[in-house]
Parts: sequence; C-alpha cells; structure tokens
Amino acid sequence: MGRLFIETLSGARIFKCKCCKVDSASHDDIVSKDFQGRFGRAYLFRNAVNIILGPTEERMLSSGLHTVNDIYCSSCQQILGWKYEKAYEESQKYKEGMFILEKERMFKEGW
Repeated sequence: MGRLFIETLSGARIFKCKCCKVDSASHDDIVSKDFQGRFGRAYLFRNAVNIILGPTEERMLSSGLHTVNDIYCSSCQQILGWKYEKAYEESQKYKEGMFILEKERMFKEGW
C-alpha cells in the first residue's frame, strides 16, 4: 500500500468531499448549476480532482442515453457523481469529458 496523493486546489471557493473534506473541484470550473443527480441537485464541472473512476456503463439519464463512469472520492471512496464519457444525441455532446458532482455530497469551503 502506497501513499495517497491528494491534489490541493487554489482559489477562494472550493468544493470538497462532504465526508473527508478532500478538494474535489473549483467554483471556477462550473459549467452549469442546473443538473439533477441521484440525490438531488448537481453541478456540471469541466474538471474534478482526487477522484477514482468506476466502470464504464451506458445509462439512460433525463437528457438521453450516455456512456458514464461513476466517480468516487480517492480518499474515502464516497460516491460523488459521474463523468460523461459519451453522449449519443448531438445536442448533448458538450457534456463529454465533464463531471457531475452532486450538491448533497459536497462541502463548500470559502463561501
């Protein structure tokens, strides 16, 4: 078992894992606050750190069929949301490579 590498984000407003308070994303990377996750409201981010990707799966979401990976906190393994790998509808292609972080699973620091 090796050491756990944790990336620290700079900036005034940081989203952290609610369970272990490890940095997950910066407010500056928010694309949209108008998303729905499994546990309520969610945000779409360009980038996320300190995460582990789960297996790839196809999932029918409210916006259509997508290929996604669940994302987990690399420190405590709490599920945080998912990553969009592929969107099948042309209007949804902008989501590819982006991350959904569920508001219920996040702690806001510096607000």
